Amino acid sequence: MAEQTDLLILGGGTGGYVAAIRAAQAGLSVTIVEKNKLGGTCLHRGCIPTKALLRSAEVFDTINKASEFGIESTSEHVVNFKKIQERKQSIIDQLHGGVQGLCKKNKIKVLEGEGAILGPSIFSPVSGAVAVTFNDKSKEEEIIVPKNVIIATGSTPRTLPNLPLDEKDILSSDGMLELEELPKSIVIVGGGVIGVEWASLLNSLGVDVTIVEFLDRLLINESSTISRQLKKSLEAKGIKILLSSKVESAKVGKGQVEVAIEGKDTLTVDKVMVAIGRSPKVEGLGLQNTSVKYNERGIEVNEFYQTTEGHIYAIGDCIPTMQLAHVAMKEGELAVDHLLGETIEPLNYTNVPRGVYTNPEVASVGYVKDNVPEGKKVKIGTFNFAGNGKSLVYGAKEGFVEVIRDVETDDLLGVSIIGPHATDLIAESSTAMYLDASPLEIGEAIHPHPTLTEVIQEAALDTYGKAIHK
Repeated sequence: MAEQTDLLILGGGTGGYVAAIRAAQAGLSVTIVEKNKLGGTCLHRGCIPTKALLRSAEVFDTINKASEFGIESTSEHVVNFKKIQERKQSIIDQLHGGVQGLCKKNKIKVLEGEGAILGPSIFSPVSGAVAVTFNDKSKEEEIIVPKNVIIATGSTPRTLPNLPLDEKDILSSDGMLELEELPKSIVIVGGGVIGVEWASLLNSLGVDVTIVEFLDRLLINESSTISRQLKKSLEAKGIKILLSSKVESAKVGKGQVEVAIEGKDTLTVDKVMVAIGRSPKVEGLGLQNTSVKYNERGIEVNEFYQTTEGHIYAIGDCIPTMQLAHVAMKEGELAVDHLLGETIEPLNYTNVPRGVYTNPEVASVGYVKDNVPEGKKVKIGTFNFAGNGKSLVYGAKEGFVEVIRDVETDDLLGVSIIGPHATDLIAESSTAMYLDASPLEIGEAIHPHPTLTEVIQEAALDTYGKAIHK
């Protein structure tokens, strides 16, 4: 007889396990089907490992600038990439153990394998029963009949037909994380978040880096002034950036890769990284057995994450929303709240904070000045980190903050930051937008001195022409 459960979740990544915990806390019986490891892309192949590498790069940068702070050394510091990778893995392992412990604590059943959704059958009069094929081939396939299903299968790295991934010479972000030694040179195809983060950390560790971006600027979804500043900062560190450029081919031979770029000289490098985004995982889930609609952009859902079959939900990277771990978490919580019958407010994706962990960091929330809705009259306030005491103390005076105010309503429409600790600083602005605070309220609130937060305070006041130190 098929096993029954209240909720079955396909995928134990960030969105999936958070949804599972929320449901278990509400008293539901929950089963997760996960092919690889709990924590998914974010924990094992994305957010956490890359930030661990970036932190090592940041420490190396700091050591190399120690003399600016009056700290001198007669010894030379070198990069031990094997130890950097080991440290990265130890962080992943610790967090993975934590997620496993949370699932055990909340009595969540975790099945290691793959699940395929079945159509109406002897097991269920409606679509939604799931056939589980276990990684352990000695186990027989199991049929589970849940009252609700949440699909949280995530995404995989994209590539182009002329850039076939072999994860040895032409690599995705997955392959990059498995490198045993640093290349001497690399071409990164793509100037989005993944591309610029890898460019920043590899450059800091001594790799000769070239970014090739098809569009006319880096980070196309951020403020154009932020993009220009980031380009300037990365180029000052020695990173070569080719904008409005198209890679025609990458030919592997004799331990190097020849990269042909339309209208430009061919580049010969040790490795090529393809960083042009990620594709939703929607194939092999049995969706063709259901009326659930999906395409290359992902699974179609309504504002409550229901598919066309109301008891089947989908969240995270497999739906066409923002591919961010914290977005997947929130979508998972909201999907569970909805299936529990609670009243929920749909997520406002414009007001989701976004972060880029380059050096300098970039972060934003709300609108950027390039996408403010037409017809809105706005005032943009700015303030440079060079005018902030804490920035000078830390030797990190590069960058600025932009604050956008709606002149008619006095609403805070958006905040963009490039500079030290931007990905942490953005939380104040995100909270302010959630609480519907005005820029004036941010400006009038007492900020401790000296802190980096004063830059946001000054930029907010500048939207009224009231910045004190400008």
